[in-house]
Amino acid sequence: MRSNAQLAEFHDHAPQEDSFRDAVLEGLARSRKAIPCRFLYDARGSALFDEICRVPEYYPTRTELRILEDRAGEIAALIGPHCQLIEFGSGSSIKVRTLLDALDADAYVPVDISRDHLRRAADDLAADFPNLDVVAICADYHHPFRLPSRPVRGRRFGFFPGSTIGNFEPDEAVDFLAMCADLLGDGGAMLVGIDLKKDAAILDAAYDDAAGVTAKFSLNLLARANRELGADFDITRFAHDAHYEEGAGRVEIYIRSLVHQKVIIAGRRFHLAQGERIHTEYSYKYTIPEFRDLARSAGFRPTMSWTDADDLFSVHYLETGG
Repeated sequence: MRSNAQLAEFHDHAPQEDSFRDAVLEGLARSRKAIPCRFLYDARGSALFDEICRVPEYYPTRTELRILEDRAGEIAALIGPHCQLIEFGSGSSIKVRTLLDALDADAYVPVDISRDHLRRAADDLAADFPNLDVVAICADYHHPFRLPSRPVRGRRFGFFPGSTIGNFEPDEAVDFLAMCADLLGDGGAMLVGIDLKKDAAILDAAYDDAAGVTAKFSLNLLARANRELGADFDITRFAHDAHYEEGAGRVEIYIRSLVHQKVIIAGRRFHLAQGERIHTEYSYKYTIPEFRDLARSAGFRPTMSWTDADDLFSVHYLETGG
């Protein structure tokens, strides 16, 4: 176990920097332009997402946190003692603190692609939980990664909050959960946050808040390309575009060009028509039965689920087959 003087152990398995370059160049060359949502989370993007979680329209964070606070003791009893807690896409590691206060955990393994953000959050948590072994892994959790070689006295327990599972296409979500089940192994368990289907007006407001924080987060993707790739995006010529498509059961998020324009990135020129959009993210919403079926397809056994009083959000406890 760590002493109070020690910081979190840190393992860097992040993709090479040119992966962002490749994604931007390939994505803007398509007839339907797109940049994967994982590239939204550089240091500036991660800080802006923390701001989004505090705006009044964005209910998922506070609602999920309330569920975790209300059910932490029940969840801890299900998991049992001496677990190794692995958080996928840990961000600022805010919600996991509620679990760690209730759990008898030996180790916490936050996994996130944003290197600086992860290091700060992991060090802060290691200082606040001096008896916890904190081992941070900087990696793209969408792909398999190695866990630290530590003896595990209890079960491996995965934590995937924030309805981030909704950023996957449903078949991709099954593949991701199957990877998690394999990582957790026989006797493992996982807690997943799911945003529920609801009125479109609530969702549209949550993903396009009045203060414009979500717009800043979205447009930071272009600012990142300017900073890191030497692109010449004029941010004032683009807008954040988010809306709920009820038939598809998802919020669709784009960056929309306000004028006909051209941009140069790494020596390549790209044209965007007025109104043309760059897709950045989907956020799928589920009913409880829909998500339970999806989890079963990935090899998990759904055992418990909890919701808030208004049925806005749900948290699901899943177990692996062994």
